[in-house]
Amino acid sequence: MNNQKPSLLVTGGAGFIGSNFITYFMKKYPTSQVITIDKLTYAGSKRNLSEVENLDNYQFIHGDILDENLMKDIFSDFNISGVIHFAAESHVDRSIEDAKAFVESNVLGTFTLLQAAKSVWEKDGLLAERRFHQISTDEVYGSLGKKGKFSEETPYNPRNPYSASKASANMLVKSFGYTHGMNVVISSSSNNYGPRQHSEKLIPTIISNALKAESIPIYGDGKNIRDWLYVEDHCSALDKIYHQGKALETYTIGGGNEKTNSELAREICEILDHLVPEIGNKAQIKSFNDLITFTEDRLGHDRRYAVDDTKLRQTLGWKPSMTLESGLKKTVEWYVKQWEQITH
Repeated sequence: MNNQKPSLLVTGGAGFIGSNFITYFMKKYPTSQVITIDKLTYAGSKRNLSEVENLDNYQFIHGDILDENLMKDIFSDFNISGVIHFAAESHVDRSIEDAKAFVESNVLGTFTLLQAAKSVWEKDGLLAERRFHQISTDEVYGSLGKKGKFSEETPYNPRNPYSASKASANMLVKSFGYTHGMNVVISSSSNNYGPRQHSEKLIPTIISNALKAESIPIYGDGKNIRDWLYVEDHCSALDKIYHQGKALETYTIGGGNEKTNSELAREICEILDHLVPEIGNKAQIKSFNDLITFTEDRLGHDRRYAVDDTKLRQTLGWKPSMTLESGLKKTVEWYVKQWEQITH
């Protein structure tokens, strides 16, 4: 890799959304240089980056964004022209059990990254040109009733340690923009789904438990609603925002696919009924739907999320291309293929 050529730094690139974004970005911009740093915790794997790992214009760094010296070295040694910051602890249940790691990674880690970028870009006189793109979540806005949607104007109202840490990080990012003139932008998306998502998340859990013919756990009454966004549609939105978004602005990204958790589980089970009927037959169940089990609800479980992405659509011309029906089918097929490779 040419250290002097402008490079995009992607943090958390071995995770679910980060790895999908790097793969998407390097296919679309094959001459661009991309560096990613990842701590490789339970949620990250270099296998997620197998499609790009041998490219000459790609480099992986195993490290922690909390490491001040490492972050300074990366910005000093490479011509980092922009940052897309995915790296974060992201599972709500884990944040309820132990919030410390979320504050450290999501708040202090973001601060460390901002400081490193600011010190080098300011010295080079490029602070207002080089972009820092903070990846956030619609969870910072809290919970919705039966009507309404989150927009960029919705006040923050985080309801769990994870969303509180992301709201804190967002405010730090904005403060560097206002105080130092840094070229920052924030995007908050609805729930992502697609290939490479960690097994503890809802959709992979539904699929993996079904493939093992085990009970499929759904919190509470199953009527919590989420707005689902296919990960590649999220990547195309991030591409637009990173390149065309206005400094100091926030953009919300939605899929326009509101489903209750129980509805989503049933749709996935119906896909599996067609894809792998032999598993259901062996387990002596008529449908994988028979495995759905309602469990004790999560503490502080937000009832409904929905996103109004009018601003993104009207100002940057983005719209999702994947329907939920097609996206779920592609996702289930990907996980079934992975499962077959492991079990055969």
